[in-house]
Amino acid sequence: METTVDATLAALSTWMPSQRWYASKGSIPQLRLVADWETAVEGAKARLLLVADEGSGAPVLYQVPVVERAESGETALIGLLPDGTALVDGVIDPAFTRWLYEIVTRGGRVDGDGGGVEGFAAAHGPQTAATATSTVFAAEQSNTSVIFRPNGDGVAIICKLFRQVHPGLNPDIELQTALAEAGSTSVPAAVGSLEGTWRDPAGSGDVVTGSLAFAQEFLPDVEDAWRVALGAAESGQDFTAQADALGRAVADVHLSLSRVFDTVDVSDADKARVAAVWDHRLETAIAHVPALADVAPAIRATYTAALSVPWPALQRIHGDLHLGQVLEVGGRGWVVLDFEGEPLRPMVERRAADMAARDVAGMLRSFDYVAGTVERSRPEDSAARDWSTAAKTAFLSGYADAGGAEGEDALLRAFELDKAVYETIYEVRNRPDWLSIPLDAIARLTAS
Repeated sequence: METTVDATLAALSTWMPSQRWYASKGSIPQLRLVADWETAVEGAKARLLLVADEGSGAPVLYQVPVVERAESGETALIGLLPDGTALVDGVIDPAFTRWLYEIVTRGGRVDGDGGGVEGFAAAHGPQTAATATSTVFAAEQSNTSVIFRPNGDGVAIICKLFRQVHPGLNPDIELQTALAEAGSTSVPAAVGSLEGTWRDPAGSGDVVTGSLAFAQEFLPDVEDAWRVALGAAESGQDFTAQADALGRAVADVHLSLSRVFDTVDVSDADKARVAAVWDHRLETAIAHVPALADVAPAIRATYTAALSVPWPALQRIHGDLHLGQVLEVGGRGWVVLDFEGEPLRPMVERRAADMAARDVAGMLRSFDYVAGTVERSRPEDSAARDWSTAAKTAFLSGYADAGGAEGEDALLRAFELDKAVYETIYEVRNRPDWLSIPLDAIARLTAS
């Protein structure tokens, strides 16, 4: 006879591949329950599940909140249990979202199968209302965020549930909370977080602790820097003042991080490790884009030049910085968010000290993609390239004037070039029509 656990996993196996945050597209999930926490909410049975998907090799651990109801009504149905109970998506059900809001704004703990869940309110967070109305933020890919608008006095917040979870403190929580508490206005205010304890399905079954959710100040009616910059480039508007201010905001983040967290002097072993990554990525790119073999000597020469100049100390960085990770907030300027780093990298790597030049290079490449996007729609118009050059120059000027130290030009060029090499791999796999954007950048960077 099918058990409730079996029926739940069977329903999730059918439902998860259609979700945007499910990583193993095209494979059939093979799910195993790792943890099951019943949240303390009256009127329905809300559960926070951790399920390990072993359908494509090493286990991938997903966080899935669900609610059991007599009938699903208009809520998103995941499936039915043996007794006819509806299993619905927790992020759109008030039985789960009420509990989530309470635990990240006030704190609390729930014990259950496989370990416990504990919420922590930020020490100096903004005032929040006793209750709030929730909606799901629709534009997200790898995680799921719930927006809570206050019923009464208090700020609106947005709570990000990390869909793929890993042992260790997520840098999105660690860095942004530290920056907010240090007084930086270049990040949203931290509100609270949620962590869980479970038996690691990928190793020996040791008990581990990891981040499940992070709540921060919600900034409504804003646009990200990508949309602002793209609109300016399409209309031919000057963007240099905004780019300069953006450089200053990124410098503020880097300087604050270097003060709050330890920095590390660069060793020869550190340089060798970075060089090995550059070389491996280039070889991978050549295998995907054989035309890169012609410029490979010039690329390697750029890497060699970077290895011969002084490197600034390693420090904590954003780790995945581009225009889409920055918001333009009226009366406040640019605000940087999403310090999670590259979600597919191991947590220990995302939390390691790195080169600030990596963030700077990511932003420069993002400006280049703005120009490339405009050129795709207007190939005869060369003004977008001039717009990008002016924006990048202003960004670097603002960054340097505010005290940012990206290192020697040769070092920044190497990180920017490595980013473009990575982009060729991504584009040939996912958007072959966009391949010309990183290829043109590689030609420019090696020619200079």
